[in-house]
Amino acid sequence: MKLAEQRWRTLVSTVALGGKSYRVLRPASPKAHAPLYDGAGRGAAQLVVDKAAAFDIACAWWLAARSPNSLIHLPLRQATSECGSWMEGRPSDLVLLHHSLRFPVTQWRELRARTTSWTPHTVRLPAQPFPEITPSDHGRRWHQGFRDHLLWETAADTLFVIGSRPAFELASNQVRGLAEDCPAHLAQTPDAHCCAEINLGRTWENDRRNPPTRLHIAYCETHR
Repeated sequence: MKLAEQRWRTLVSTVALGGKSYRVLRPASPKAHAPLYDGAGRGAAQLVVDKAAAFDIACAWWLAARSPNSLIHLPLRQATSECGSWMEGRPSDLVLLHHSLRFPVTQWRELRARTTSWTPHTVRLPAQPFPEITPSDHGRRWHQGFRDHLLWETAADTLFVIGSRPAFELASNQVRGLAEDCPAHLAQTPDAHCCAEINLGRTWENDRRNPPTRLHIAYCETHR
């Protein structure tokens, strides 16, 4: 499925917390086959998807880069556990957010509990949702002084991926490929392993809070 000009149906809730107002978006339809196991900092966080979940992740990725005032919440703990029965770790949700929001993840449990009133909302992607990313663009993240890393934190059974627009866009080829290229590839080669490997954490700095790790997103061997 091409992402260009697709419509993504979501739910929106605006919640006041700590003197601030936060806008939370989530997919309108829960995903049955998209379990996430949080292993960030211990090798990789592992996420198994089917075609519908891959589409949601690509749309959420695009929106997180362009919505600095929103938290994009993918409630994946409710997903079917047998899809990831080979993985280890705790089932987790996924939240994508722009770094300028400066949301304290320690408040997520309370904010999540308050998101009880939802309004349907449709997001329309543009003709070219993601920019062209070249090998030289990827090479920049290995230079000292580079600041557009995708950072990660965990709280309340949730993995947070946090970054600037350039940070999200540097990984956009990966999520675009999941939604657009993998279904056709798997139709031709059903036994193939189709995945995205997204780098998280700071590459060069000795940062114990955000050491380099990965988010590994792979198509389910059963639900594709």
